[in-house]
Amino acid sequence: FRALFLAVACAALALSSARAEATWLTDFPKAQEEAKASHKLLLLNFTGSDWCGWCMRLEAEVFSKPEFAEYAKQNLVLVTVDFPRTKPLSNEVRSQNRALAEKYGVEGFPTIVVLNGEGKPLGALGYEPGGPGAFIGELKKLPKG
Repeated sequence: FRALFLAVACAALALSSARAEATWLTDFPKAQEEAKASHKLLLLNFTGSDWCGWCMRLEAEVFSKPEFAEYAKQNLVLVTVDFPRTKPLSNEVRSQNRALAEKYGVEGFPTIVVLNGEGKPLGALGYEPGGPGAFIGELKKLPKG
């Protein structure tokens, strides 16, 4: 019985670690090139990842879910534009993030800015209650081009 339990527990662990996870980039020019080449939209997540409560909720309730990861894989190039208080960032990333926040008029966190591959803003979102389904629904309402 113990061996069977152990086998089932190991299989469950393997399945949970194999679930889809979204890949987030921090290099905006690289992300923009990827979006252009793959004909996907850019989703910029302006966040205070280590101090902003609503940012952490958005991460836990939407971005970390397999449903969002699957949608993103097909439709989005994801970029984290982080403004942490304790997590270290390179000066290059810190400078890039400040410039992006200024360019897109970000005044609070979380702010989600969606761009086409050319960098044209298509819309902005914030925390959206209702999990990945509600968030994806809001994304689908944005213009495509």
